[in-house]
Amino acid sequence: MKITYYGHACFAAEINGKYLLFDPFITGNPLAKDIDIKRIKADYILLTHGHGDHVADAAAIANQTGATVVSNYEVVSWLGKNGVKNGHPLNPGGSFPFSSGRAKFVNAIHSSSLPDGTYGGNAGGFVVESADANFYYSGDTALTLDMKLISETTKLKFAVLCIGGNFTMDVDDAIRASAMLECEEVMGVHYGTFPQIKIDHAVAKEKFRAKGLTLHLLPIGGAKDF
Repeated sequence: MKITYYGHACFAAEINGKYLLFDPFITGNPLAKDIDIKRIKADYILLTHGHGDHVADAAAIANQTGATVVSNYEVVSWLGKNGVKNGHPLNPGGSFPFSSGRAKFVNAIHSSSLPDGTYGGNAGGFVVESADANFYYSGDTALTLDMKLISETTKLKFAVLCIGGNFTMDVDDAIRASAMLECEEVMGVHYGTFPQIKIDHAVAKEKFRAKGLTLHLLPIGGAKDF
C-alpha cells in the first residue's frame, strides 16, 4: 500500500489502483504550497470532521475527480448543499464498502464545526481494511480507550496518528495509543502546521524508538510503501 503525504493531516492511500484521500487541507496550508490539487487523484474522499483544516479542499477535489465523499451525516449534507454531488453519510460504527475493502467510521474525541460555523456532527476516525493492508487513521482526537477495541478485531499494519498536541494527542499519548492498537508502525500527522502544534522531530522519533516503535514523519509530497 502506497501512502502519499500532502501536509497537515492530509494523505492518500493507494489500494489496488483506487485512491482514498483523507482530510484535504492543501491550498490554505503555506507549507504545502508546492502541491497542486489539480494533480491529486481521488476515488473516495474520507473526512474525519468538519474543521476547515480538514475539509478546505474537499469540494474542489471531489468535483474535479468525481470522488465519493465519505464522512458523518452533517458534513456530507453540508457539502451536498455546497455543490458536491457524490456523498455517503456515516456515523460512528458504520462502514463504507469500496471496491477492494471497507472503511469503518470509529469514535474520536474532538469538536467539529464547518467553515461557515454550521454544526459539524461527531468527529471520528477510520479503520480501513483491505487485502493489501489494514490501517487506522485517528483523525483529530484525544487518547481514548476506544482505540483498544480496534486491536481486538483488526490486525493493523500501521496507524496514522495525530501527534502535535494542543488540539489533539501529543507524542506521548500517541505512543500510548500505539500500545492499545498493538501497532508498531506509526505515521505522524497534524503537527508543525501552526505554532501551537510544532514538535521536535528528532525527540519525537527517539521517544517512539525507545518503546520499540517506529515513527514516520514524511515530507510534504513524500510517499512510503507500507
